[in-house]
Amino acid sequence: MSSLSDKMRYILRGGPPEAGIPDRVRAEIRAREASSERLISWVQLALVLFFSTLYIIAPRAEGSAGFNFVPFALGAYFLFTIFRLLLSYRFELPQWYLLISIGVDMALLVGLIFSFHIQYDQHPAFYLKTPTLMYVFIFIGLRALRFDPRFVLTTGLVAVAGWLGLVFYAAFADMDSMRVTRNYVEYLTGNSILVGAELDKTMVIFAVTVILSVALYRGRSMLFEATRDHAAAMDLRRFFAPEVAASITDANTELQAGEGNLREAAILYADIRGFTSVSSSLPPEVVLKVLAEYQNLAVEVINQAGGRVDKFLGDGILATFGAVQPSESFAADALEAATTLVESVRSDQQRFRLAGWPGTLTIGTAVAAGPVTVGVIGSKNRLEFTVIGDAVNRAAKMEDANKAQLTKALTDKSTWELAQSQGYLGPDVEIRCETVVSGVLKPLDLVVLAR
Repeated sequence: MSSLSDKMRYILRGGPPEAGIPDRVRAEIRAREASSERLISWVQLALVLFFSTLYIIAPRAEGSAGFNFVPFALGAYFLFTIFRLLLSYRFELPQWYLLISIGVDMALLVGLIFSFHIQYDQHPAFYLKTPTLMYVFIFIGLRALRFDPRFVLTTGLVAVAGWLGLVFYAAFADMDSMRVTRNYVEYLTGNSILVGAELDKTMVIFAVTVILSVALYRGRSMLFEATRDHAAAMDLRRFFAPEVAASITDANTELQAGEGNLREAAILYADIRGFTSVSSSLPPEVVLKVLAEYQNLAVEVINQAGGRVDKFLGDGILATFGAVQPSESFAADALEAATTLVESVRSDQQRFRLAGWPGTLTIGTAVAAGPVTVGVIGSKNRLEFTVIGDAVNRAAKMEDANKAQLTKALTDKSTWELAQSQGYLGPDVEIRCETVVSGVLKPLDLVVLAR
């Protein structure tokens, strides 16, 4: 019983429960609904123009001696549709106005059908056989464009009420000559009312309305879920490189820890010198503002060089070149990014001072190339996309070695030679042979990229 009542409240409210749906997702849903209302207005305008054109060019039906309401009804509906269309572009149409719009639609249709017995000077039972009733399904279908079961249900119920009103009027308008019959032939050939036929029409309208409402109920649930998933996917692209995010969201199967690929890549580490000691004396908001300025600068440099930030490590940055997406110039690109980043930070000190950093902000960077494993690590409930390999360790240790070497950018000789073979044309460098680097088993031939 509770589940049924929840579903009824859902239909009447036109949306899922309030809990668990972020405001930004609701805002996107409202924007899509506003777009749907504009589409409905355009379709209505196209329909009224089509029927007006058809009315103008089609031959007049013979036998119509009474007043013809059709051109006036089409004209009034055309003006209402134009007004509705203009309003839909100015602001989000309120629900009460949408209900009025539904009422206008049905009033137009019911009024036209009712006018036929006046136009043709016949008993009201005459209009019950008009095929114009079929247009009710167009109006019901139009409301389905919004993906809201309330408006489809409302349109269908109003249509049923309007048609039943027409039937009752035809049955009781002239009590002296009751036109109700059980003879199907008499019903088809005269102005008689076959109650079963009118009930059939009513039930068809009601059944189509209910079926479409149920379908929209299910579809609207999926719309909310899809919109929420879409927002989550967009957020995911802000936390990961676009290629990484795409590999997660577009995966054909659920990602599991231990999945990965071996690739030749270059790893870049960057770190702010003395950040911990200086930031301890600064307000938290200043620390975060300085970090944001630095990270925005670093990400721009890295992305322009073809790299992707793997993760932010406090004031440190781990970036990859050729790991997420294969590259023929990964080592050259990484060295270009390292030297450009050092120079950009050096020349853009005003940016950090305005953010609140006292003194000069300096960084250290290092690049190492080699085979790395790119994939997913973690537990079944907490996964992380990362790179693993000797190049990652070498880059991290060489970045630390900047302090002892009094440098700002380092790489090793093998990475330097690989970058040159890939087209890197950097300035002359200093090579420090057989240098012991803490955390690396064998001495390295260090290449100084920047001091």
